[in-house]
Amino acid sequence: MNRVKNKVAIVTGGASGLGKSSAILLAREGAKIVVTDIDEEDGKKVVCIILI
Repeated sequence: MNRVKNKVAIVTGGASGLGKSSAILLAREGAKIVVTDIDEEDGKKVVCIILI
C-alpha cells in the first residue's frame, strides 16, 4: 500500500473504463491525481468519487 504516496499521476481518458479505474486506484494508493478526458461531465464525477 501507498507505493505511489506523494507522487503525481496524470490519467488521460480518466472519465470512464480503464482510466477511471486507474485514477481511483492511484488515489486510494496515495497519489495526487490529474484526471483528463474530453467527457468533462463524467470526468467531474470521477473527481467527486476520488474526493469522497
